[in-house]
Parts: sequence; C-alpha cells; structure tokens
Amino acid sequence: GYRVVHQKTKGITYAYQEALQHIETDVVIAFSPDGNSMAERIPALVEKMAEGYDMVIVSRYKDDAKSDDDDFFTGIGNWVFTKMINVLFGGNYTDSLVMFRGFKRDLVKQFPENIPRAGLETLLSIRCAKLKLKVGEIPGDEPERIGGKRKMQPILNGLDILRLIAIELFS
Repeated sequence: GYRVVHQKTKGITYAYQEALQHIETDVVIAFSPDGNSMAERIPALVEKMAEGYDMVIVSRYKDDAKSDDDDFFTGIGNWVFTKMINVLFGGNYTDSLVMFRGFKRDLVKQFPENIPRAGLETLLSIRCAKLKLKVGEIPGDEPERIGGKRKMQPILNGLDILRLIAIELFS
C-alpha cells in the first residue's frame, strides 16, 4: 500500500529533490538508507513532532547517544559546523547535519528548487534557526552503516557546508 518513487539520479540531494514533490503528508521523516538510522526511534520522533515542533532531529550527540559511523574527522567536522550554525544563526543544536529527522513539509516549499550540495539537513538546520522555529532533538544512536562505505566526501562536503553557511549568513 505504499507509493514508491524510483530515484532517477544518484545521490541523496537528488533523492530529496525527486521525492519531496510527491509527498502529501504534513510531516516528512528523513531516514538513512544505509542502516544507520534506528527505526526504533521513529515512534519517539513522531511523538515529539506531535507536540507542535516544526522539526525534530534524532541527534547522535544528545545525552548518551553516540555514532559508531563517525570517524575522528567527520565527528570534529559535525561539531564545528553545528557550533557555527548555533553561533551564527541562533540555533541550539547538538547535531545539525544528521539525516534522521522529522520536519513539516511546508518548510521545504520556501527552499530553492535545487537543494544545495551541502544538503537539505544543513539548510533545514540553518533556516529553522534563522526563522526561530520550534525545533527539538531526541537522542538516537547511529550504528555503523551496513551498506558498505560512506559515499560522502568529507573535504568537498565541508567546503559546500561552509559555502552554504556564508550564503545564508549574507542573505
């Protein structure tokens, strides 16, 4: 009984661009296809969204949660970018880059047609902070991915995130 949208172009950014136009529900849950988002956290995520939040992040760094997928470099990168978003845009995040989150579908209607390479997650985190929307986090471990190696390139992705932060800061 589920409608399946087959992705035409590889990559998570294209997956969002292609899928979001087909979503008819009020809330979207983004969930990693690599097996490192824990499905057991979905009920808590839905419950938190039902409390009136615009976005709820399943944070790998809140309370006792941990990431078994991060290496030293990606862990430091996430920490730095999360701190930058908090300081520059008034966020209060522990994990601004993680995919596993719920958000109101209407949030993406105001976004550019082409999602930046830095990702929807970063853009959502920045825009929600800038607009002072109601954002919450729940803790959620991130196990190692089961689908092979990470495809994200940390240096290129980091540069894209810095570019997006600069664009959003001056717009």
